[in-house]
Amino acid sequence: MMAIDDKTRTELEAAAFRRLVDHLRERTDVQNIDLMNLAGFCRNCLSNWLKDAADAQGVALSKDESREAVYGMPYETWKAKHQGTATPEQIEAMKKVHPHGH
Repeated sequence: MMAIDDKTRTELEAAAFRRLVDHLRERTDVQNIDLMNLAGFCRNCLSNWLKDAADAQGVALSKDESREAVYGMPYETWKAKHQGTATPEQIEAMKKVHPHGH
């Protein structure tokens, strides 16, 4: 791997994060439960990680603000527009992948 300085690495990681967030905003057809079942994380996890990073740096960021940063709109608006009802199969798969809950 190429040696890069910390500033450049941080900039590259930030660019990759923004691209992932943009991709997830475009792929509203992909439900959070499907992400959890296949990848072990979802948009809510990503927003929680953003909030955790803010907390670690002493930056004031609410849960609602971190979710809006990931979803591109208030979470409740996104849910109303894009979140479908989980099927029994999706719920069962979720229980197998995450037996202690999400």
